[in-house]
Amino acid sequence: MLVVHPLSLGTVTCLVLAFALFATSLPTNVEKGRRKVVHVLEDDTGAVIVQTAPGKVVTHRGGSITLPCRYHHEPEGSDPNRIRIKWTKVTDALVFEDVFVALGLQQRVFGSYQGRVSLEQNGPGDASVIIHNITLEDYGRYECEVTNDMEDDTGFVNLDLEGVVFPYYPRVGRYKLNYQQAEDVCKEQDAILASHAQLHKAWLEGLDWCNAGWLEDGSVQYPISHPRDQCGRKDTPAGVRNYGYRHKEDERYDAFCFTSNLNGKVYFLKRFKKVNYAEAVKACVRDGSVVAKVGQLYAAWKIQLLDRCEAGWLEDGSIRYPIVNPRTRCGGPQPGVRHLGFPDLKFRIYGVYCFRSNEENVNGVVGKPTRRPGKNSKDIQMNTTTTKTL
Repeated sequence: MLVVHPLSLGTVTCLVLAFALFATSLPTNVEKGRRKVVHVLEDDTGAVIVQTAPGKVVTHRGGSITLPCRYHHEPEGSDPNRIRIKWTKVTDALVFEDVFVALGLQQRVFGSYQGRVSLEQNGPGDASVIIHNITLEDYGRYECEVTNDMEDDTGFVNLDLEGVVFPYYPRVGRYKLNYQQAEDVCKEQDAILASHAQLHKAWLEGLDWCNAGWLEDGSVQYPISHPRDQCGRKDTPAGVRNYGYRHKEDERYDAFCFTSNLNGKVYFLKRFKKVNYAEAVKACVRDGSVVAKVGQLYAAWKIQLLDRCEAGWLEDGSIRYPIVNPRTRCGGPQPGVRHLGFPDLKFRIYGVYCFRSNEENVNGVVGKPTRRPGKNSKDIQMNTTTTKTL
């Protein structure tokens, strides 16, 4: 039995339990995502005891998730309208973004969370919030603060997303991106910069990439599953190599991006002839779609198990194709998204991968026409590379 000793915080004491005692994870329907069930411990000191989810809660883009935070307050006759509940997101060291605050019946939701966050209200002492229509940017660490008069304490919940990490470099070549540019190119490809935890998980699943890339915390790392001399020496152990935190403006690397579940479908457009880039854009639009982004193709490969042994244009002007079931004629023995480089936009011809959203706008047109990627139409490279994530 666990004995909880009172803390010297006056009339209100908040105790955050950062371990997995009494916590279980129960499956729910797809709309609710996955959540943690937390059991609240009570003591006899008249204290407030707060418990948040140990570990993390997991969902996917477009889903809903409960961030658990419960408290028990004695004496029971205390006015609940004097309890303030505040949720913030930890965006950086000592930097917080307001998400939600409630004082009695008064509630306020902030920024991009407006219309998506509400109290769960599952009985007395429930400070949990539900976030609907999860976005990639919702990934991260959240703080739950419960306050009574002048006393407060906090607990933390980590929100994780199911998805896929992929390396990215633009048409201009390798090691051309500072930190802000790396953030931008990931967003342009329907993704965000990956976290260290996401990259480490991808490495455990088999991701092997010999070029260093930015992560969301400003560090530069790369995953090696098969050590070799050209990737930091053959006699060094496998793992995620870390260059540490680099100068965000002056230094240039590639990017590691992360994306999650698609609100739509990626498909290879069946045509009688291959096309150049401009013709590919028009073909997708005529089919009620747009040319797929790199992140969308990776999500379709990883989550929707898209397997197609035909090279096709993507929105950034690259040529790629997804392989779930490896075969000799489709680029080697490992699953992954094959990358054939950035060919000439006008004179090289291929198939095309299109993306059709599940939601159309009021005019019935899906998305926006894809702009021409870059100004340089010269071939930069056509070497075949494979991003392997098992």
